Amino acid sequence: MKRSPPERRVLVLGAGLVSRPLVDYLLRQPGYRVTVATRTVSKAQALVAGRPNGEALAYDISDTAQLGALVGRHDLTISLLPYTHHPTVARACIERRKHMVTTSYVSDAMREMDASARAAGITVLNEIGLDPGIDHMSAMRVIHRVQREGGSIVHFYSYCGGLPAPEANNNPLGYKFSWSPRGVLLAGRNAARYRKDGQTVEIPGPRLFENYWEVRVDDMTFEAYPNRDSLGYLAVYGIENAKTILRGTFRNPGWCRFLKKVVELGLLDDTPRHDLAGMTMVQFTRSLVGGSAGSDIRLALAQKLELPPDSEVMLKFEWLGFFSQEPVPPVKGGNIDVLTALMNARMQYAPGERDMIVLRHEFTAEFPGGRREEITSTLIDYGIPNGDSAMARTVSLPAAIATRLILEGRIERRGVCIPVEPAIFHPVLDELAAMGIQCVEKTTVR
Repeated sequence: MKRSPPERRVLVLGAGLVSRPLVDYLLRQPGYRVTVATRTVSKAQALVAGRPNGEALAYDISDTAQLGALVGRHDLTISLLPYTHHPTVARACIERRKHMVTTSYVSDAMREMDASARAAGITVLNEIGLDPGIDHMSAMRVIHRVQREGGSIVHFYSYCGGLPAPEANNNPLGYKFSWSPRGVLLAGRNAARYRKDGQTVEIPGPRLFENYWEVRVDDMTFEAYPNRDSLGYLAVYGIENAKTILRGTFRNPGWCRFLKKVVELGLLDDTPRHDLAGMTMVQFTRSLVGGSAGSDIRLALAQKLELPPDSEVMLKFEWLGFFSQEPVPPVKGGNIDVLTALMNARMQYAPGERDMIVLRHEFTAEFPGGRREEITSTLIDYGIPNGDSAMARTVSLPAAIATRLILEGRIERRGVCIPVEPAIFHPVLDELAAMGIQCVEKTTVR
């Protein structure tokens, strides 16, 4: 008689836009029961509708007693909540000796729980999405191969971007949003640090978009700019002696020139403004540039930004509505919230449009005897028209696969960790490849 698979119970906290592929994957696994708990229960109900092994619950992050009870009833908890809530969830998992998975960067608060998680005998796996996630795993596969052959990494560039597919790249900014632009805009305030040719380069947040360059990937050209602090990854990846390490973000050409001027205007400022009610967009723009109410607002903005009035950047401001007599969007907050609302209204994906993920690693490796290899690893993935986006698939499927591997005992690492060990990255990458999400590696020997 065939034995039925053991029952495994997974709790998913949050039901945002990347959650559907993860929940679908887990619900398809034999013997799995999945509870989706979120503030807006209708979102959870939509994810598990018609699935007898799925359950939807209303959940309030401030209710620690409810959290503890939920965690205790499941074998593993996946937190898709904002990263600031992960430590609260992790404490509940440690107390009840239950595994945990997130797609977020490891914060200091999470890192401090490593010893407690080890003592509890649980895995708290983080950074198992796309960026971070697939980027780590695909990089480590190349790095391990090079080191296994006695070589060393001399230069390492890693880039990732979520963009409209070429046929959907049809607005002046070359960018679209599946959710609120605020997070993307806030990331534009981050300082950056990397190593290039043995020298540490530090870029303050206000100057981030002055520091970009072009990168060709197949027949496409992107702008790249540095992403936060790359230096910590020298030790994480085991390439402490590399002369170059740079993690960057891809955008379509023109983005950085525009964002540089957005920064200069103070449009990323989140200081609350109390004068927006009843203001038109022309008046809002005037409040940024100064000058008399009767003067030409386009000319005033062009002079403030030291640009020709008919420049591409000025046309982008016009397209977003900065010169219109429309009322300022009804937002609470600062300049960044006005810009967020303007972008949100104009830069959404239309029905049937696809997004695109581009992940690119470029390595230079040296081997004994003088051999030198230039290695690229490239992932290009497209969303499914009217289905799951490439962003949702590439962020959530690695976490879903890792969840199954933990519950099946195939990931034995305990404590707070990220997927840079072969026992984690090999099986996750192999299963993603079987789903068509695959990094293509090419090597040129010099």
